[in-house]
Amino acid sequence: MASSQKLDQKGVLLEQFKETRNRTLELVKTLEKDDFVVQTAFFMSPPKWHIGHVSWIYEAIMSKLDKNYEFYSKEFTEYLNSYYQQFGVPHDKGLRGVISRPTVDQLFQYFNTINQRVEKFIKSQTLDENAIKTITMGFHHECQHQELLVYDLQHLLAEQYRPVKKDIADKPKVNDKKSTYIKGGIYEMGYNGKNFCYDIELPEHKVYLNDFKMDVFPVSNQQYLEFIEDGGYENYKYWLSDGWEKVKENKWSSPMYWEKIDGEWNVRDFIGIRKINPNEPVCHVSYYEADAYCKWAGKRLPTEAEWEKAACWNEEKQEKSIYPWGNEEPEKDKCNLLESYYWKCTELGTFPNGTSPSGCQQMIGDVWEWTSSEFIGYPGFKSGFDEYNDKWFTNQKVLRGGSFATPKMSIRGSYRNFFRLDERWLFSGFRCAKDI
Repeated sequence: MASSQKLDQKGVLLEQFKETRNRTLELVKTLEKDDFVVQTAFFMSPPKWHIGHVSWIYEAIMSKLDKNYEFYSKEFTEYLNSYYQQFGVPHDKGLRGVISRPTVDQLFQYFNTINQRVEKFIKSQTLDENAIKTITMGFHHECQHQELLVYDLQHLLAEQYRPVKKDIADKPKVNDKKSTYIKGGIYEMGYNGKNFCYDIELPEHKVYLNDFKMDVFPVSNQQYLEFIEDGGYENYKYWLSDGWEKVKENKWSSPMYWEKIDGEWNVRDFIGIRKINPNEPVCHVSYYEADAYCKWAGKRLPTEAEWEKAACWNEEKQEKSIYPWGNEEPEKDKCNLLESYYWKCTELGTFPNGTSPSGCQQMIGDVWEWTSSEFIGYPGFKSGFDEYNDKWFTNQKVLRGGSFATPKMSIRGSYRNFFRLDERWLFSGFRCAKDI
């Protein structure tokens, strides 16, 4: 019985691995060879680097689990290592686009070779619980890079990118931009499921919250436009000191990818160069911009504990779920994730089936939502993955909820994303909270 369970586990691992690798290939399938090598800014990476890095991480994992594992190439390791000091000095991130070798063809050959190695490794090795968890982390790491790749493709190509599949979302019937009351008290925060989660989602721990109000929807383009038109980017009093410095230094006057054409705001994204849709969530704003808007609006950003309670806590049943709608995996009628293939934010009110018990909508998918919380370990945190998450416990803010580029296997209500306060190329928005 035990051996058949292990065979089943290996079958599941192999299936997840193939699905994950195929999704990566699907994202780059329509690219021209020239597209793979270009780095348009220091904060993004050329597609060929992503293809190589998500393969190299499996080598790093196999070397952890088998001390006799030999890496494919020292040259590849030097280029594809992102920030793991244990494997040598990483290549400068801002210079990933100046390297012509390894070539695109060599990296695809490498991608296929690593596929064979991983499949052989899973089939031939005796895998204990830790090994299964570590290999599974490799899949989730690849999911993270699939999302980063989508961010980078927008910066690289925007409307010139041709996805393999593109669907159109239904128009919402109702959108009442109200807020909802959330009762305070003791809340147990963190992941409470039985499947994979990152170490930073653990341990579950008690926090105390005051009563608060949470907006039902993320802030819309229309609402954010009112902030712009009221001189939001010209008035220092709404901004944190560091944020005001960024506004002046970078000449910010709107979210990233917005541009004025004939006096009207347009956005340049995967759909094209198009007029701002007032009913989509505002996207590509930094923490500083989110915080400034909240101050202008007389509100504030929620803490991540408030966000999680609003998303996953059922006050009536006194229980927490993995997702706002329950414990069932994400489906297209509940949220907008990568497999929805919309390639943009959907309008507010599109997913009434994804409503949380507290009445909040679109808390999973569309845009990552900034919270006011610093990215640090939970009380009692224990690192589960060496040099992966906890090395970033400074100068970052937590975002929750996923975006339209997040693969559905890698999101849940307890997932903690984190970025620096001035970063805007990710699919980031926010919703407001208010004290009672």
